[in-house]
Amino acid sequence: MGIVNITPDSFSDGGQFFDRDRAIAHARELIAQGADLLDLGAESTRPGARLIAEDEELQRLMPVLDGLRDAGVPISVDTTKPAVMRAALAAGASMINDVNALQTEGAVDAVRDADCAICLMHSRGNAQTMQSLAQYQDVVAEVKAFLAERVAACEAAGIARERLVIDPGFGFAKRSPHTLALLRDLNELTELGVPVLAGISRKSTLGKITGRPDGERVTASVAAAMLAAQRGAAIVRVHDVAPTRDALRVMQAIEDPEYRFHD
Repeated sequence: MGIVNITPDSFSDGGQFFDRDRAIAHARELIAQGADLLDLGAESTRPGARLIAEDEELQRLMPVLDGLRDAGVPISVDTTKPAVMRAALAAGASMINDVNALQTEGAVDAVRDADCAICLMHSRGNAQTMQSLAQYQDVVAEVKAFLAERVAACEAAGIARERLVIDPGFGFAKRSPHTLALLRDLNELTELGVPVLAGISRKSTLGKITGRPDGERVTASVAAAMLAAQRGAAIVRVHDVAPTRDALRVMQAIEDPEYRFHD
């Protein structure tokens, strides 16, 4: 999953693709690099980010989404707002990626009758408050329990389990030890019986491990994506598609004795 941030303030590439044409060009480049799907986000969810109104989010998102109608890969939209979900689905989005796990009033209703996929992520609070809520006795067990409850709530509301994906929310109301614990034991989340998405690309934990700023974390991000895939992640959400795809191909070749090599 290639990341397209249509924001001025995302933690890694904020402002680089805020312009519609740049965002569309970047999205097409990620597809050329091998992205199987794209994730468009028009509101930064990094810790401390400014919360924006629904109209502003739509003004950023919709021109880019419209420009990618012929992209040839599924488009996911990263939003917590029901009105944005509805507009995105009407414009052809195939997936809603909700950091609030459909807990916002009206969110379940916005997606229930669509045929889109839905990613339910674990977090606490919002961008302004999440880091103050990063307190756990057993982060893996608590995140797993939360995601199990949200999957059950969606099923009870009439959303088929086959439409659901779960995300532990690396860096969202998590400090670095929490992030590493979740990555280390990511396979426990696969026990919930739905695909797991891992989004650790360029996150601050990787900077704390390597000492590198966010623009220099490609190698660390690729390593984290491989570790997530080895531990059962079905989707890795990344900024750097080409090197991640190369690394995953090597992993696949090693693990598959019948791997077919390129000529």
